[in-house]
Amino acid sequence: MVIAQSFAKIMGLYGTRTGCLHFVCSDAESAARVLSQVKIIVRCNYSSPPMHGARIAGRILNEPSMRQQWLDELVAVCKRMNDMRAALRGAIEKKAVKGDWSHITTQIGMFSFTGLTVAQSETMVKKHSIYMTKNGRISVCGITTKNVDYIAESIKDVVTNH
Repeated sequence: MVIAQSFAKIMGLYGTRTGCLHFVCSDAESAARVLSQVKIIVRCNYSSPPMHGARIAGRILNEPSMRQQWLDELVAVCKRMNDMRAALRGAIEKKAVKGDWSHITTQIGMFSFTGLTVAQSETMVKKHSIYMTKNGRISVCGITTKNVDYIAESIKDVVTNH
């Protein structure tokens, strides 16, 4: 079994690619073979990664008060993103935008795939100054109580007219 774990976004360590790659092997011989191959891959890719991100993550995770503060803040951030997802879905549905928008609240994470087409997404950027990728992925963190109605109205415009 292989488990990849990233701390880049969850700890605000952007650009450091801080994380772990765990391998679970059935015996010591298999583990030694896996380690040998991983060392070859690591040597070819980056050899000596920077240690500062790992040190920051390690300090936070191993210091009980810092770990608790991080967990509390993580809960608050996740709650805010879920609240903004619910607010966006509610605003879209209140404006009677055609389609099913339930995916906005069933998805998780910092981004939401809106379901908008490439043309609709490009119109969101060009006409409404709402920035998203061409595949309709929008940052949930950029949604606020002050702009959620504007975003919903813009989505209504592009769904209706584009």
